[in-house]
Amino acid sequence: MEVRELTSSGSIGKDSQQRILSDGKIVAFDKHGWVRLSQGSYLITFNEICNLPLDLMALGKPRSSLLRSGVTIDTAVWDAGYKGRSQSLLTIFNPHGFEIQQNARLLQLIFVRLEKLDSIGYQGRFLNENI
Repeated sequence: MEVRELTSSGSIGKDSQQRILSDGKIVAFDKHGWVRLSQGSYLITFNEICNLPLDLMALGKPRSSLLRSGVTIDTAVWDAGYKGRSQSLLTIFNPHGFEIQQNARLLQLIFVRLEKLDSIGYQGRFLNENI
């Protein structure tokens, strides 16, 4: 897993040429494999490579232990045909911060079988991301 602190603003327009993603700085894990994060927003990149078939999509939900500690993860939809190492927004609301161990389980994926096969699958900018 990789954690990045957001270091710039982003923007989204009516078409993809007007989309600018926020920059980020990698936050290092200590020698024991832990990272302490202050209140704020972070971009996380998961270890696992998703490779969804054309008849399956996925939704992500944070593990309940995060919610009970004032932390959440926001995700987009994993479209049918998506392949890559996904990224999500980790937000720490807890004013005392939060610690994460390297490779901790943070997110649960809910897989949804599509009634109709997606003939071409996901073809967007993030296909094959981070692999």
